[in-house]
Amino acid sequence: MNPIRLSELNAKINSVIETAFNNQSFWVIADITNHTFRPQKNYHAFELVEKDPNSNNIIAKISGKAWGNGTNRIKYFEQVTGQKFTNNINVLVQVKVTFHSVYGLSLEVIEIDTNFTLGVLEQQRQATLEKLVAQNSFIQKVGDRYLTKNNQLKLPAVIQRIAVISSKTSAGGEDFKHTLQNNPFGFLFFIDDYYTVVQGESNAEQFLAKLIQVFESHKPYDAVIITRGGGAQTDFLIFDDYNIGRAVAKFPIPIITGIGHQRNETIVDLMAHTQTKTPTKAAEFIIAHNKAFEDSILSFQKTILIKSQQLFSIHFQALSVLNSIVVNNTRNILNNYKDCLVQINQVTINTSKTIIYNNKNALINISSQILSKPRIILYNRINDIKNIISNLNTFNSQYLKNQKGYLGHFVSMFKMMAPDNILRKGFAIVKANNKITSNPDDIKIGNDIDIILADTQIKTTVKQKTKYNGTEFNV
Repeated sequence: MNPIRLSELNAKINSVIETAFNNQSFWVIADITNHTFRPQKNYHAFELVEKDPNSNNIIAKISGKAWGNGTNRIKYFEQVTGQKFTNNINVLVQVKVTFHSVYGLSLEVIEIDTNFTLGVLEQQRQATLEKLVAQNSFIQKVGDRYLTKNNQLKLPAVIQRIAVISSKTSAGGEDFKHTLQNNPFGFLFFIDDYYTVVQGESNAEQFLAKLIQVFESHKPYDAVIITRGGGAQTDFLIFDDYNIGRAVAKFPIPIITGIGHQRNETIVDLMAHTQTKTPTKAAEFIIAHNKAFEDSILSFQKTILIKSQQLFSIHFQALSVLNSIVVNNTRNILNNYKDCLVQINQVTINTSKTIIYNNKNALINISSQILSKPRIILYNRINDIKNIISNLNTFNSQYLKNQKGYLGHFVSMFKMMAPDNILRKGFAIVKANNKITSNPDDIKIGNDIDIILADTQIKTTVKQKTKYNGTEFNV
């Protein structure tokens, strides 16, 4: 056995690899995992893996690296696609095979295809859109447009009560509110903030929960605004989420987006009522919408004034002519009936005098009767009162005498029924347990009882009880 050093073996492996690949390069499709970047060295380290499309198991894996020109190509890739070079992205990269005696076998990145990654993201986006249309009756595709329950809602004539969903640290949300509150027309807005994370696919559930919170608040919002201040394309993947897109499409309050994505539309943009490019544009849209309503009211006011002036002008001459006719006809009628009125006036005066004279005599007769009749009535009433007083005196004496006789009778009855009188007639009072009783059930054999006679009280013990028919003393 002739052992060799490890460095010698690695040198042989390196020689074989250099001979076999001879600085060839290959375009490889793979997923990125275990990615790290060292800014001080401008160096990327990662693994390229291939997964089984059926089971998602890894079927191939190799270390990868990028530095120098490779790092520059990755930076260009991020600028063009808006996609960060990071874990779990699928890429098409041009690589060459290298071997290092310390770090081993790896693939060095020479170039990265930007169109491939953009195509993968777009494929995912289109698949989500197709799923939304297929699984939800309230989403339809008509030409290049998507008709949803939300974008078919009618915007209120004035948008004033607003719910804003944005990041708490978002400059875009502050730009939106600043633009609204400093509008040149003095429009007043009432804004409620619903803060959440507005980037990253992993935060989709948190964003959806905030949208549900707006719905469950039951506040009469005129519109819901979704804002974000721009960023890389991967930052916008949350707005391509299926569940968020579905919720926006079905939301019962108009949703206006100002996400800040300049390159293309997100799924949320397509499902929402109105899409604007930035938070500031969303605010400007609302201000313009309210200004259009104000302009329509002012225009309507001007139309009313103009129409009123036109109608007044048209009918003014007719009113002048009618006024002249009324004045002339009135004058003619007064002239025609002047003599008649004089005659009627004279007849009225004479007739009034006759009526007054006739009624004067009648009033004198009535006055005499009024003066005499009260005296007669008063005299009769005085006599009636005297008779009543005499009757009262007579009846009062008789009544008191009768009542005195009744009282004497009742006193006699009370004395006859008094206990001492009854006892003198031979009756007795029985007391059991120190209480007077006539109920035999209150007296038991062996009980002590008291028997009270007219002048004697007997205390005895019950030895026997028998039934008694009570007929011995019947009269």
